[in-house]
Amino acid sequence: MSPCALSDQALRRLLVEDVPFGDLTTESLGLQSRLGRLEFHARGAMTVCGVEEAVRLFELAGASAREFVLSGAVVEDGALLLSAEGSAAALHRAWKTAQTLMEWASGIASGATALVRAAAPVPVACTRKNAPGTKALSNKAIQAGGAIMHRLGLSETLLVFAEHRRFLDEPPSATIARLQTRQPEKKIVVEVASEDEALTWARSGSDVLQLEKFTPAALSACRMRLAAEGLFPVLVAAGGVRVDNAADYVAAGAAMIATSAPYSAAPRDVQVQFFSVG
Repeated sequence: MSPCALSDQALRRLLVEDVPFGDLTTESLGLQSRLGRLEFHARGAMTVCGVEEAVRLFELAGASAREFVLSGAVVEDGALLLSAEGSAAALHRAWKTAQTLMEWASGIASGATALVRAAAPVPVACTRKNAPGTKALSNKAIQAGGAIMHRLGLSETLLVFAEHRRFLDEPPSATIARLQTRQPEKKIVVEVASEDEALTWARSGSDVLQLEKFTPAALSACRMRLAAEGLFPVLVAAGGVRVDNAADYVAAGAAMIATSAPYSAAPRDVQVQFFSVG
């Protein structure tokens, strides 16, 4: 089994959030101890993610469960994803939380897969703009879809935005030199919004230029102008890259795609079937 992105403590919080004071309907019907089984099936093709967390949710609720695919699997319509057995109380306690988690995570994973395929062979890196509080599972989902992480947060990479530069009163070359001295093992990434900005920061020694909202044509023109001066920074296309135009950015010379698009992908549909046992 692939590791869970969420701890047992985090998964228990999800269960308590949905069932804070018992399951009123199941208990009122007197069904708590009735035995049953359920299955999760893919309704439509998808890249699966969150199956390990869903299995663990059922286990924490008091049922037994097993996965039939792992996160990252690409499945067709109708594929069996997991099954669970136990009391009606346990199955109903975990059912919706597990289903919703898998649908949401599989949506992100499937969105990442589509973009990765469209941009091949250039890597797709997803930004840190996941919904707040969802970083662990969001990161798992985009990697299940074949993408990589752009930045996990502010603590491990150097990325100089225009918003940083508003506070600087020095030439770009001085900024780059200070960063190289202060963080010699790190590559220096600078986000630019125009060809002239790209040229300025490339001349100053930037390792990577993040081209914000450049069209494919503008990226190509920028790359050729840089090459004419013997400058060959890594060019990252960021902002506005979609499945339908990713190949155009690759053809224009992007070495990587940086995007947050998979985080807003529509959830995938997981069908749940219940069976009474005995």
